[in-house]
Amino acid sequence: MHHFNYHDQELHCERVPLKKIAEEVGTPCYVYSHATLSHHFTVFDGAFEKVPHLTCYSVKANSNLAILRLFGSLGGGVDIVSGGELYRALKAGIPSDRIVYSGVGKTLDEIDYALRENILMFNIESSQELAFINERAGKMGTRARIALRVNPDVDAKTHPYISTGMKKNKFGIDVDSAIRDYLKAKSLQNVEILGVDCHIGSQLTDISPFVDALRRLRMLIKKLEESGIHISHLDLGGGLGIPYNQETPPHPTEYARAVMEEMEGLHCTLIFEPGRVIVGNAGVLLTKVLYTKSTPSKNFLIVDAGMNDLLRPSLYDSYHHIQPVVRSSAESRVVDVVGPICESGDFLARDRSLPVVPEGDCLAVMSAGAYGFTMASNYNSRPRAAEVLVKDDQYFVIRHRETWDDLIRQEQVPPIL
Repeated sequence: MHHFNYHDQELHCERVPLKKIAEEVGTPCYVYSHATLSHHFTVFDGAFEKVPHLTCYSVKANSNLAILRLFGSLGGGVDIVSGGELYRALKAGIPSDRIVYSGVGKTLDEIDYALRENILMFNIESSQELAFINERAGKMGTRARIALRVNPDVDAKTHPYISTGMKKNKFGIDVDSAIRDYLKAKSLQNVEILGVDCHIGSQLTDISPFVDALRRLRMLIKKLEESGIHISHLDLGGGLGIPYNQETPPHPTEYARAVMEEMEGLHCTLIFEPGRVIVGNAGVLLTKVLYTKSTPSKNFLIVDAGMNDLLRPSLYDSYHHIQPVVRSSAESRVVDVVGPICESGDFLARDRSLPVVPEGDCLAVMSAGAYGFTMASNYNSRPRAAEVLVKDDQYFVIRHRETWDDLIRQEQVPPIL
């Protein structure tokens, strides 16, 4: 369910015309629906209402403070992968006991910061990290609550760049090594074993990989209990997909039913780390058509949003549905939608049949709420886009567009030049 619909041939977000936002805020611009964000979070979280659980939204999907504040107000926690994301979460008012820290490359400063803030749990990615966190916790006179991220060697059947649960991936610890590391953790003075963590990939459209992973984790937890290691929390990560094109991912209630069936007899508080499934279809990228261009082999729509604004098409060859903000023509044309970046890989769509859109009109790149702005850059010295949150008939700028001054704010020419 989302709240982007046409009224009188104009595309609206909730009750606000996107044309109005484009004219008043400018383009490129990300626009998010408050109603969609709220609905998606409550549907996912509510699917597990019968079992002890914590929904820790994955900050990397969309890290805007306003969105984090919204999910926190709905009872959510967050999954973070950097000190910067921890800083954002705390600034947004997320209680530290609802924060779990994942990621393979936690630095000394980041670990110390998380220890000072007394977060719920570190998801440990290697035996070296385990030893390091124990050492840092000891120096700070505290204990770190931990889970080991276990790599169950399950094929998530997704794009190889976002598959994380197989032996060849950089994430986690294989099951056999995990038993050894849990026994090691049991002997350490400055860590408290809280749980087991697993994340097998992103944009999954089939439940079976989740079930396979959970079955392997059950066997691991049984072995740990037999070794005197009690597991109170099971972090199943995220990864549930969304429909970008013709995908038919399972509904969160279907996912929940499968998980709870496999959890029968296992008494753990469940932690989930959904990201894309909550924010993906809650946002669009507005972009203006600058020029139309035809060559003997191609028709191009040249727009003011590029791969620096939305990287997914260039990086993953991902599909995003694109539609006109104002429907003014019944005629269609096969085009490449390309941006202003000086790269041949700068495109939002290729060989796409779209309604004819004149120069100056806007397009909406749909399903852009996840991994859109968070992956944006200043490549070609382009200021990053504005972000807008719509609620009913009002909109709020939740991130102002960067200026040219912002591009050089941190730079300094040394006196030798």
